[in-house]
Amino acid sequence: MSIIIIGAGEVGYNLAQRLSQEKKDVVVIDRDQEKIRRVQNTLDVQAIHGSGGSLSILREAGISEASMVIAVTNSDEVNMISCLVAGVQDRVPKKIARVRDPEYSALFPLFDKEHLDIDLVINPDHEVVDLILKLMDVPGAVDVADFADGKVRMVGIPLLSDSPMVGKSLAEISALYPHSGILIVAVQKGDRVFIPKGPDVIRANDLLFMVMARDKMREALDSSGHRRPPIKRVMILGGSLIGLELAKGLEKRGVQVKIIEQNEDRCQEIAEKCDRALVLRGDATYQDLLLEENVAGMDTFIAVTEDEETNVMISLLAKKIGVRRVMTLVNKIGYSHLVHSIGVDVVVSPRLAAVNKIMQFLRRGKILSVSSLPEENAEAFEAVAMETSDIVGRPLREIEFPKDAIVGAIVRGSEVIIPNGSTVIQPGDRVMIFALTSAIKEVEKALMVKLEYW
Repeated sequence: MSIIIIGAGEVGYNLAQRLSQEKKDVVVIDRDQEKIRRVQNTLDVQAIHGSGGSLSILREAGISEASMVIAVTNSDEVNMISCLVAGVQDRVPKKIARVRDPEYSALFPLFDKEHLDIDLVINPDHEVVDLILKLMDVPGAVDVADFADGKVRMVGIPLLSDSPMVGKSLAEISALYPHSGILIVAVQKGDRVFIPKGPDVIRANDLLFMVMARDKMREALDSSGHRRPPIKRVMILGGSLIGLELAKGLEKRGVQVKIIEQNEDRCQEIAEKCDRALVLRGDATYQDLLLEENVAGMDTFIAVTEDEETNVMISLLAKKIGVRRVMTLVNKIGYSHLVHSIGVDVVVSPRLAAVNKIMQFLRRGKILSVSSLPEENAEAFEAVAMETSDIVGRPLREIEFPKDAIVGAIVRGSEVIIPNGSTVIQPGDRVMIFALTSAIKEVEKALMVKLEYW
């Protein structure tokens, strides 16, 4: 059985890349011959030139035997029609569609079983707004992922030079914080990501991925050197749908918001839809505007225009003027690491957010991707421990677990357990595991939880 991906843009290409790495049977359809040629030259998948809304093209792709159809073109209408056409088969596959227009999203019955019967509708703009709002909760973090209905949080946060952990091995850190309830599950040094062991030394500017119960967030921030007050003032560049929804979300949290937008009509619309946000019409490429509006006094500057080059340039300018933390929206997934490396604190991508949400659905809700590490394909699993699983009933130190994976947290009822070598997993526990791509299949085997696509 295959997975058919309609659309070979950033989202479709990256989905095909991830699934092909897991040896899944993938077919990609796109009307753009250049995009199809890119897929053929770089990925081990089948690629077909044509329209995903064509029944003949879908039949050529093997729709009658497909387990899933994922429509992620740049057209909401094409995505919905492709799912509709796919649904006329005797054996109806699971269907996912990317739909950005909020007018369609508001018509929720349109997607139910009585109408288009789409199993998952993805709005990348909503996904990236949700991520930014989570990042607002954790000053200094570049990535945040929640597990176990929000009881457990994993935070990616750079280690500052004044942190007491700098220069210490993982074993020394464990001795320094024996009852912290925080576990370092992965470290990124430059382009390299690894699961740390006892002798590994942590250095300033290393990116740490730490797992903890939600009520341990303050301890995590203090230990990494991020002792910052809550965010109270934010400036947003760009009055797009993302900018508007972000402003409304921040207002609900009591944050003072300024929005800079060039289009006069859009400024008026934003002002009408926001309660307290100050809407400024102007061109932020002129440094005087940022200085006049006291950008240096902002806790965070967020650039979310539809021009990613402008987002990067103005974010770096705001950083130079004195903003403590800048966030930038980029659409090209491959640019994320590069943009971060030149000085932008946090890089967010609607397209990557869409990829991660779809991958979570493909895993039947058991896995969340670590969105800040797309090129590393590191993933965080959340699975229910089966009674027959190899990881149940024995201390963790006695289990032959893949070297590129680690148990980060266990949720037993309402209790959150940050494990050590003597911890024993019980049947029914919800287990969070961080793993690199090389270890995913071994982890799946140890869990005996099939990552089903059909």
